[in-house]
Amino acid sequence: MKIYTTNKVKEHREIAGLTQTELAERVGTKRITIASLEREKYEPSVGLAMRIAKTFNCAVEDIFTEVNKD
Repeated sequence: MKIYTTNKVKEHREIAGLTQTELAERVGTKRITIASLEREKYEPSVGLAMRIAKTFNCAVEDIFTEVNKD
């Protein structure tokens, strides 16, 4: 069984009216990292996940969810 992390980064970013570049600047990373997160091709560090959640004023669990897949 594998555990995958799904996320709602793009959804929250669009609701906030931010570009990928603007979000990246706010959380201290590169735009390509945000793009990779949105495509679920990158697993964020705990620190990055927390900074993203703080930017959107919500809990990490509201954005990132672990899913078990067989």
